[in-house]
Amino acid sequence: MSDFRALRAKIAALEAGARTARGVLPFGDPGIDEALPGGGLPLGCWHELAGVGPETETAAAPAAFAALAAAPLARRGEAVWVLRRDDLFAPGLSGLGFPARRLIQVCARDEGEALAVMEDALATAGVAAVFAEIEAVDLTAGRRLQLACEKQGATGFVIRRRPYGGADRAQTGSAAATRWRIAPAPSSPVAFGLGQPRWRAELERCRGGRPGAWTLEAALAFDPLSADHRHGTHPLRLVPDLGDRQLASPQPLRLRA
Repeated sequence: MSDFRALRAKIAALEAGARTARGVLPFGDPGIDEALPGGGLPLGCWHELAGVGPETETAAAPAAFAALAAAPLARRGEAVWVLRRDDLFAPGLSGLGFPARRLIQVCARDEGEALAVMEDALATAGVAAVFAEIEAVDLTAGRRLQLACEKQGATGFVIRRRPYGGADRAQTGSAAATRWRIAPAPSSPVAFGLGQPRWRAELERCRGGRPGAWTLEAALAFDPLSADHRHGTHPLRLVPDLGDRQLASPQPLRLRA
């Protein structure tokens, strides 16, 4: 029995080392990176993102969040987006800072074809990130996706979506490295126009990490003259909670005669 336990521990160590070797994509803020294994979003595996309420049909919030989370990857190689409905607005992704010129869109006929296309894309050389709109991924399909990620080191993002409504399919389990619940959040007030887009991101499950919830916003800097988007270390930045913000020091009270 002791030999069997030692063998299991050795296998677990090897698997952990392989996951570490693939690297991570830090968000650039310890408030969120410390909850993730290795200090960032694990690469070379696949992640699951779901919406809230009507988002289960439109998946607008999780799609935008996934695009920004993976934008640094798309600058390193090609990106593939597997659609269930032909309604992805690429200029909108570009406006958020995603390099849409590197994007290949594929519209799948059904759930099975979407999974097959995602698996093939993940295993293709030169592809850095793959997004797929899929209602549910069972354990068998999830393991196949993970094996496909490991072939070329690509990272997958399953955006859970029921594109034509209907009853939600039961999720029997998940082999995803992380599982997120994404909802839109109010933007910060500005003098003119709208503030930067924000999302409430809840990390429900993280292999080797811990759950958490944060508000993040698009960290965009847009120059209308050059039409060029410039980012910091990551296109998403953490919005501090009210209790974490630095309050201005009170001014001394002045009395007038």
